[in-house]
Amino acid sequence: MKQIQVTGKTVEEAVSAALAELQASEEEVEVKVLEESKKGFLGFGGKPALIEVSLKPDPIKTAVAFLQEVTDKMGVPVTISLNENREEAIFELSGEKIAILIGKRGQTLNSLQYLTNLVANNHSSNYLRIILDAENYRERRRESLERLAMHTAQRVAATGKGVALDPMPSNERKAIHMALRNNKKIETSSEGAEPFRKVIIRPAKN
Repeated sequence: MKQIQVTGKTVEEAVSAALAELQASEEEVEVKVLEESKKGFLGFGGKPALIEVSLKPDPIKTAVAFLQEVTDKMGVPVTISLNENREEAIFELSGEKIAILIGKRGQTLNSLQYLTNLVANNHSSNYLRIILDAENYRERRRESLERLAMHTAQRVAATGKGVALDPMPSNERKAIHMALRNNKKIETSSEGAEPFRKVIIRPAKN
């Protein structure tokens, strides 16, 4: 985290100088007033304000740096492209050995996604949800999850017994909930703590 100390005739003047030096906006920094300015007597003995300004970590840059470091150490270097909106950031990973990063049923990709979210949001005041995708895996996985949801819902309705699915990241759990939202015979809920949180599908209460 880059941090500087700046003086000025007033706190406001010191903040403006710090923002110019850091080339940042007020939303991108944290300001700590170390000493308030003091007016002197007849123009003598005045004291300037002293502030400490820190750049807030950028979760996107932090995530990219983390991913590049981890994948390099894994021997699976990747190219990262970003698709960002107000709710989440989707990182598209590509490379010659990308299948290694996906893993069986996306387990490696999901684990890497979980760690990336922890690292990126560790010092961030506003949580940003990061989704990792590779070779359109998330779309193919969504279609597979929808089939799983329908099949499991039929089994639950027929047997009257609830079923707990395997642990999934939040975006995959959401796909299950959305696929079954209009099914009046069953109800769904997410239970447990991350990264072992799972969807429970059970008969609807009368």
